[in-house]
Amino acid sequence: MYFDPFINTLSNKLKDPLPGVEFQKKFMHDERLKTNIVPSKFTRQSAVLIAFYPNEGKAHLPLILRPPYDGTHGGQMALPGGKMEFTDENLVRTALREAQEEIGVKAMDVNILGELTDVFIPVSNFIVKPIVGYLDYKPDFFPDQKEVEKIYEVSFSDFLNIDKKGIRNITVGKRQMEVPGFDIQSQWVWGATALIMNEIVEVMIS
Repeated sequence: MYFDPFINTLSNKLKDPLPGVEFQKKFMHDERLKTNIVPSKFTRQSAVLIAFYPNEGKAHLPLILRPPYDGTHGGQMALPGGKMEFTDENLVRTALREAQEEIGVKAMDVNILGELTDVFIPVSNFIVKPIVGYLDYKPDFFPDQKEVEKIYEVSFSDFLNIDKKGIRNITVGKRQMEVPGFDIQSQWVWGATALIMNEIVEVMIS
């Protein structure tokens, strides 16, 4: 998908009503749908950045592989982002700051297009605000080795490829789960990241 038309189309479509939570539910795994946990006053705010950029004229974005650790999201594919700090004036600032810290994207160079539907993650008690933006050049990436195992530069067209979308049986801790997601460069993108990317696909094709 060529970059300039893609950004123009996405900018316009993000002004329309979003697919929303009911659309998210269509791409949630069964355990997530069955949970009765809802956000509370103890739920923490966070944000991620979907940072599009041109690569050989096509729209790309960075995904990161988290290092393996005992926490909830260790070893998973993700968008750059993290929890809101008290010094962040808003969640856009959170997304920009975290992306700069984690992958070296220059916050001042990111043009904000809009946002997607919030994603509540019961297992870690976070609400994630997806912020959509773009850079008008292909950035150099500098991963934070404590936060990022590897950066994947992904063509957005991969998410539009129906053959890359499906359900896979994975191991989470000691549990086996069937989870919807995307097969991206031999990595399974699932959970909140898959919900976010699935919504942006829906925004673009609707």
